[in-house]
Amino acid sequence: MAILNIALMGNEGLKRVADPIDDPQAPEIAKLADDMRDTLENIASTGIAAPQVFVSKRIFVYRLPEHLIPSGSKMKPIPWRVLINPVLKPLSDEKRPVGFEKCLSIPGLHGEVPRFTRVSVTAQQLDGSSIEITASGYHARLLQHEYDHLDGILYPQRMTNISDLAYNSELGDRFYIPRYPALFVE
Repeated sequence: MAILNIALMGNEGLKRVADPIDDPQAPEIAKLADDMRDTLENIASTGIAAPQVFVSKRIFVYRLPEHLIPSGSKMKPIPWRVLINPVLKPLSDEKRPVGFEKCLSIPGLHGEVPRFTRVSVTAQQLDGSSIEITASGYHARLLQHEYDHLDGILYPQRMTNISDLAYNSELGDRFYIPRYPALFVE
């Protein structure tokens, strides 16, 4: 078990397009995925991409445990997933801000980011098999957020009104209440 350090906004590694992974079954990729999962468990978060842990590779891990789902939300738990060399495609042109977004690389801040409401992601898994995921609501937002890290993009670059960038301490309880709850249906 290894808890990895997290790169913060301004780090050059977060600005680069990550390199594809040639062999998803390589032992070092499995170790990286395990270490990324351990890091997420340690900080009780939902997703992390390799560039955030100083590794320029196209891989991210995510999950949504029941204890992190806001009370009253229609979100459902998502099991651990490791996506290698993912390709993300919007399933419609519709974009909406679906609540406030945070990032491990931008601690203490949040912002409202318009995201596609439905997406499809195809990727490889650690055993080399392929997976295709269709997602909406929070799940779609989470996939887009992590995918952006692989292309060197942080969420403030997607914000349409940078004046909405704020400290989490200024939001209080509203942080956990989605502005568009209907989009949180999976």
